[in-house]
Amino acid sequence: MSSDSPGDVDAPLVAGIDVATATVRVEVRDASGALAAAASVPLPRPVRGPDGASEQDAGSWWPAVRAALGECTTKLGRRRRAVRALAIAATSGTVVAVDAAGEPVGPALMYDDRRAESEAAIAREAGARRWQRIGITPSAGSGLARIGWLAAHADDPKVRFLHTPDLIAEHLLGRPVATDTSHALKSGYDPVHAEWAQEALVPLGVDIDRLPDVVRPAQPLGRLSPAAAAETGLPVTCEVRSGMTDGCAGQLASGAVEPGRIVTVLGTTLVVKGVSTELVHDPTGAVYSHLHPEGTWLPGGASNTGGEALSDVDPERLAGLDRAAEERGPSRTVCYPLRRDGERFPFPAPQARGFLLEPAGDEIDLHRARLEGVAFCERLALDRMAELGVPATSPILTTGGGARSRLWCGIRASVLGRPIARVPRAGTALGAALLAATGTLHPDLSTAAHAMVPASERIDPIAEETGPLDRSYRRFLAALHEQGWLNT
Repeated sequence: MSSDSPGDVDAPLVAGIDVATATVRVEVRDASGALAAAASVPLPRPVRGPDGASEQDAGSWWPAVRAALGECTTKLGRRRRAVRALAIAATSGTVVAVDAAGEPVGPALMYDDRRAESEAAIAREAGARRWQRIGITPSAGSGLARIGWLAAHADDPKVRFLHTPDLIAEHLLGRPVATDTSHALKSGYDPVHAEWAQEALVPLGVDIDRLPDVVRPAQPLGRLSPAAAAETGLPVTCEVRSGMTDGCAGQLASGAVEPGRIVTVLGTTLVVKGVSTELVHDPTGAVYSHLHPEGTWLPGGASNTGGEALSDVDPERLAGLDRAAEERGPSRTVCYPLRRDGERFPFPAPQARGFLLEPAGDEIDLHRARLEGVAFCERLALDRMAELGVPATSPILTTGGGARSRLWCGIRASVLGRPIARVPRAGTALGAALLAATGTLHPDLSTAAHAMVPASERIDPIAEETGPLDRSYRRFLAALHEQGWLNT
């Protein structure tokens, strides 16, 4: 397990790059996971419009990555020569059109751009049989639909379509590169048959020669060009390795890399992801699977509940509310803390709305009810995963901002009836570093994770609360059935 202490000055290093919505973060780590250097550089805010548009200046990505890498290599001094490899993780479904030189011809469509409804409908119909086989349902939120939208609005019919890591890797290597199966999954790539879904892409006006080749994550893409080495301070011997989406990289950073391990990432949304030896088929489409770097599968889904349930509370007041709610004990009411229209997982229900079965007694009771409601969604998600053949070994791993609340972790453990292990500092950049370390500093991903992932803290169920919370969970399920949102 890792520690953030200085290592041998001559020890080999890897870099993980996280291109998030607001920032680029780079972490340089050694084979034990110790942090050797880190830097973050802001990105311009996406421009969002009432028509569902969400765009970002893709031309800002490379300068931000270059600056963050340069800051890290400056901090490393002569140790920069020991950086063996790097990998890039970014938001899922963000795509951009580029010219022959790899330069953006317009803004990127971000992961939350919703304008491509008609393109999504075309893709769903044209590739229906394939989507059923691989468990993916194209929507306006998929990269595939956005690529169709870009193709329809491009002035140049020869533009290529890239994901965020592809554009950055082209700058690092000085040539076009392959994308990874993780970023390509929702862009029309079939990981079962290792091919682009041509029957869905062609009706959208997208020839597959305008898309990159595809490889598994953690594969070598090439070594830095002399120009990129000079700009970043990295050695020309540094390899670029294929990455994964931010969600998948976060899963790896928790240590959930072997069959039976499940992680809950409690951020703005609630994400539950596991590892399975077989491809999971969910008829509802709520659970879908990424390809594991070593050939197994990473099934999971994302709920629209999560930390967003507390979005109307001043962050400075959360600790005080937690203390009061801990003293109070289980809420007297049952809450489904959905703050937007529609749910994706653990059940798909576009018409779903949040509810309180009874009015909360006061602000403390409401706070506690919201925390419990997210935990109920987590339990339902784990039950759904188990039904699909993805059992979970204890403890359940957890990361994300919400996992910093010990109260919330205790409530979740009590609702689940099993311990939770929260993993500190398990961010996307660490996950990208694990991919860079696979095949360079370590022989495989499991070995890299065991060596580099931080030690976890176990939080057990609260015995006196498990009974009351179980009764509230049963009321929660009954309410979902009554609304017609949960049919199993």
